[in-house]
Amino acid sequence: MRRNQSGFTLVEIAIVLVIIGLLLGGVLKGQELINSAKVKNLINDFRATSTFVYSYQDRFRAIPGDDLAAIAHVAATAAATTHTTGAASGATGDGRINGAWNNTATTTDEAYRFWEQVRLAGLAAGSTTIASADYVPRNADGGVIGITGDRVLTTDVWNATFYVCSDNIQGRYARQIDSTIDDGVTNTGSVRVIGAAGTASAASAPANLTAANDATQYVVCVAY
Repeated sequence: MRRNQSGFTLVEIAIVLVIIGLLLGGVLKGQELINSAKVKNLINDFRATSTFVYSYQDRFRAIPGDDLAAIAHVAATAAATTHTTGAASGATGDGRINGAWNNTATTTDEAYRFWEQVRLAGLAAGSTTIASADYVPRNADGGVIGITGDRVLTTDVWNATFYVCSDNIQGRYARQIDSTIDDGVTNTGSVRVIGAAGTASAASAPANLTAANDATQYVVCVAY
C-alpha cells in the first residue's frame, strides 16, 4: 500500500519565518527601548544635580556644600570644614564645591555635605543622615553620583564652575549620553569620560571611547 508523505508547504514555512522575524524584531526593539530608558535615567541624574545647585543658590545666595550658613539656612547638622586635600583646596564659602566627587568616607568635605544640604532644602530626595548606607546617591547601574568644583582632569584644560560625575556607566551608554547632550565625542566638549569605573576622582586626560569599549564601565562627567 502506498502511504502519503505529509510536510510543510512553502506558504506555511514563509508564515513561520515571518512570525520568527516579527518576534526577533520585537525583542530587539524592546532592548532598544530599555537601553534608551536607561540613558535617559542617567542623563536625568546629571541635569537634576545641576538644578539642585542653581535652585539652592537662587534661594540662599550660596552654593550647597559650600554654604557657610547651612545651619541657619536648612538646619544642617554642621557646615562643611575647610577642604585641604585632593586636586584643589579651599575654605568653605569660597564659591566652589571642594572635595572628591566620589568621596564616600570624608563626611566633612563640601562635596559630601552637598547632598545633606540640598535634601534639607527640599530640593532632592534621599537620606539626610550623614554616613548612612544610602546617603551617597547611586545611578541606575549602582554607580556613585557626585559633584565637585575641583578639577577632574589634571592635565587637560577643562574649566567649569562644577562637575557632576557618575560611575559604572557602560561604554555604549557613555557614548549615547555624549551624543544626546553634547558633541558625541567622549574626550571633548561638556561631557567627558575621565576613566574606568572605580578609579580615582581625577584623571590626567579624558578617554575617547569607540565601539570596542562596550565591555568596560566608565566614569562620565559633565561640566557646568
